[in-house]
This record gives sequence, structure tokens and C-alpha cells, in this order.
Amino acid sequence: MSETAPETGPAPVTESRTTVSAQSRVQFVGTGPGDPALLTLAAVSAINRAQLLVLGSPRHRALLEADGVQLRDDVRVLTACPTGSADLPHHHEGHGEHGGRCEDVTSALIEAADRGLEAVRLVTGDPFLDGDIGAEAAACARADHDVDVIPGISPLTAVPEYSGVSLHGHDVQIIGPAAADRDLTQPGHPWAAHGLIVVSVAAGQVPVLVEHAIASGRSKDEPAVLTRHGGTTEQVSTTTTLAALPRVVPLTRVDADEMVHVVIGQVVESPAREDLDWFESKPLFGWSVLIPRTRDHSATLPSRLQGYGAHSLDVPTISMEPPRTPQQMDKAIHGLVEGRYEWVVFTSANAVRAVTEKLDEIGLDARAYSGLRIAAIFESTVNALAEWGVRPDLVPSGEQSTAALAAVFPAFDDVLDPINRVFVPRADIATESLSAELSELGWEVEDIVGYRTVRAAPPPAETREAIKTGLFDAVVFTSSTTVRNLVGIAGKPHKHTVVAAIGPHTAETCQEHGLHVDVVAAEPTLDSLADALADFAARRRDELTAKGLPVIRPSQRRRRGRPVA
Repeated sequence: MSETAPETGPAPVTESRTTVSAQSRVQFVGTGPGDPALLTLAAVSAINRAQLLVLGSPRHRALLEADGVQLRDDVRVLTACPTGSADLPHHHEGHGEHGGRCEDVTSALIEAADRGLEAVRLVTGDPFLDGDIGAEAAACARADHDVDVIPGISPLTAVPEYSGVSLHGHDVQIIGPAAADRDLTQPGHPWAAHGLIVVSVAAGQVPVLVEHAIASGRSKDEPAVLTRHGGTTEQVSTTTTLAALPRVVPLTRVDADEMVHVVIGQVVESPAREDLDWFESKPLFGWSVLIPRTRDHSATLPSRLQGYGAHSLDVPTISMEPPRTPQQMDKAIHGLVEGRYEWVVFTSANAVRAVTEKLDEIGLDARAYSGLRIAAIFESTVNALAEWGVRPDLVPSGEQSTAALAAVFPAFDDVLDPINRVFVPRADIATESLSAELSELGWEVEDIVGYRTVRAAPPPAETREAIKTGLFDAVVFTSSTTVRNLVGIAGKPHKHTVVAAIGPHTAETCQEHGLHVDVVAAEPTLDSLADALADFAARRRDELTAKGLPVIRPSQRRRRGRPVA
């Protein structure tokens, strides 16, 4: 007979907690200073798993469009708001809409964890350095749930880097908003009299900041850098002296409650800051770029443009609708499954989605393509296939067009090819030239309208006004259709707006609509289009500098008299 130790203490409770916490946890995720590219891999992974996602501020919605972020279909999204604020609507397009009072955020996290759901709370910067999450985390722990913290890049160290200030090799005092509020109001908290000081403070507190720094032993003539919107494409950094900082704030047109970053110390007076000003010297820094898009749109182009310092606005120009007579498409999809075709040719991501949706309707997945050969053109089409786990067998190199695809498409061989049929799903407005070229190669082509394209609804009135009056610095067209539809729903871009086209055919369409084309991509890819626009902006900047003219954005040329350049 074996002996057992007598039960003592709360063993059953401990066992229960272990069982629950294995599935229920609350994660506090640092998001960095605001640049979506600075999300860590761990942060992206947590966001993608979240079933309850609490945004720390409305600005966190931009992070949901970051590369790699793919929210669950069943995610519930809430937006936290400052203590004492009024109710705030909470919604993320394509996911559940849920309201709730601000003070209920912690309760929502605990409730989700009680149900075994993945609860994620986004925090600007680093959770324990920048975020006031102590009370929330403690409440979750007291509710018997595991608490995980995913560190993020703190604006207190990142913004000086974005401003070209090197903190290396210096004694640095870092003062966050909470510490600044305490120190500025209590005389017993002097700051360091030497070395560098990095302070995050409300813009309205800058005059008090100056008084406190001088009272702490800093010289009023010490150099200082004030940065607003740090780490974003709207960043503005101004180098001045400590005593002159209050005069800088009105020039930046900030609200009194807006957080700004100030660096005080001798290092900022060195020419090295100008040499290290890597962020605000990007070729497209501060440019506002309009992207008329189709459903083929991906995050590739906005992300590439942001890498050059631009911020972009997507304007949908096309909507997809089912074909008016869907019987042909239904028959083709069943034929695809039953082995009727040797090849399926995709000429757009929309065509991929049209076929995918039909396969979904009958409960099939990517295995339906087994035994078929797949041909495709365009990077977006290849990416759409990859999302379904399908790799095309044939993609032309270089030029991406139906003519290029036909040039490399194999001729039908009645010995090697068991079936001679090719399925080409296309839009109702697409030409049938590819089908004719494949027929000449001996194939029997079934050219089927898989979807209809219609113009999207016009953008908001303020967007239309910005397009017509030149508030956008550039517009990038990714197809002839986007040119025609943008002009149709919003009017022609202003003459000072730089026009960039993805290829010669798109450029021709721009010219047919009275637009002067400034940039044509070297290759018909989204990356090449962004690169070409950045090269144009860099050459333009160098030309203005060589002429001794101020380097202004195209949208800033709207003034009386002759244009600057």
C-alpha cells in the first residue's frame, strides 16, 4: 500500500489556476512610437492571435494595416480612451463593432480571459516605460489570469534617433510624461545639471519645462531640439536654445495637450546632428501621396512609400460584382474540379479571388488545383495565389502583360498534353486578346467572365477637394482603369501634383485624360513605381538646392505669382 502525503493548503485552487491560465492570458503589447514598421515580430504575432484587441488610442488603427498583420475574422476591437473621457465609438471595418465605456476596458480584458480568449492590450511605446498599465495588469493578475508583457521601442529613445540626435557615449536622463508632470510641479525634483536630458511633455508645459531645467542648473543658452509627431512622416524637428524653446512651440502649431519630445544638451549643437538627420532628409519625407486603388491593392505600395518618408491615402476606384449571368462561371468551376482543364490562367488578383470565392461556396480549398498547371501575371496576382498556398507554374520574367505571357506560353502538344483546354477567368471589361493568342498555340480556350468591375462610389467631399486643389504632392496610378475611374469619380488631379504611372500603357491613359506624366516606373511593379517616384523627388530636391531655391513639396507651390519650380 503506497503512502500519500496529506493534502495541505489550496492545492485544488492552484491546479485550477494552472488549467485556466494555460488558455487564458492577457498580453500587454508595446507598439513603439507609432511607425507600423517598428512593430516587433512578437507584437505582430500577438495581434494576429487576438480575439479581443484593445487599442490604446485611435492612432493604433494604423498599426492594423502594417505588414504581416492579419486580424482574425472573429476579433473584437475596442479603443481605450483617457480617464474621464466621454464614451467613444469602437469599430474596425470588417470586424465586430462594439461600444463600451472607457473604464470598462480592464473588465473587458478579464471577461475575455475568463472565457479562454486571447486578450491583447496595445500600449504606445514600451508598456512598463511609457504606458500607465500597472493598475490594469495587476487587476488581471488578481483575477487569476497570466499577464504577459511584450516590450516595444520607447519613443523616449526612438524619437531622438529619428531627429538625428545620438545618445551614445553621454550621460542621459530620460524623463517620461508622468515624471515630468511630477517634477515640474514639485520643487524637490531637480533634473541633472550636466549631460543630456530627454523629456516627453505636453506642448503647453514647455515654458514650465524651461524654467525647471534652468532652476536645475542648466544654462539657458544650451542647445535643445524640440520634435513633434516624432517617428511619423509628419515629424518636425527644430534646433534652438533652451531659453528659446517656448518661442518654437507656437511656430509648430501644436495643441497644448499634444506630446512633444525635447532633448537638452551640448551634443545637439554639433554639426553631427545635421549629418545624422536621416529621417527628415528622406526623398519623399512629408509628401502626401494619393493611391487610387483597385481590389488588387495590397500593403506593398503604401509600405514602400512610407519607407521613403511619405504618407499615403488610398481611394477605392473599383468595386467587384458577380457576373450578370453566373452560369458559365459555375460550369467552369465544376469543370476545374472534375479535370476538364490542363491550364488555368490568372491575369489579376481579382480573378484569383473570383475563383477562390466560388470554390469556397462549394466547400473546396487549394487542393482543387491539384493536377492543374497555373499561369499568372503581375506580382499582386502571384501574392493572391500564395495566400491560398498555390505557386504558379508559369510567370513571365520582366514585363508583366498578357502579350508577355503569351510569348512564353507553351504550344499544345497532343503527345505530352493529355487535355487541350485552358480556363481564363477574367473581368467583363478585359480584352480577349490573350485567348486568341493561346488559340493560335493550339489550345482550346474557355474565356469566362468571372466578375464585373464597376466604379466605386466617389470619395468624401474633402478628399475630392484636396485632389482638385493640389493638396496631394503626388498621385500614383497602378493601371489604366484607376486613371479612368479616379477622373470619373473625383476629377483630375491638380496641375502641380506629380503624376506617376506604373507603365507606358498607364502613362498613355493619363495623357489621354489631360494629365502630364512626370514618372514612369522602370518595371511594372509596385516597388519599382515607389522607387521611381522617390528618385524623381531626390532629383527635384537636388535641382532646387543647386538653384539656391527652398526645397518645398509640390503641394506647397500653390501660391500667387509664378510657381517656384
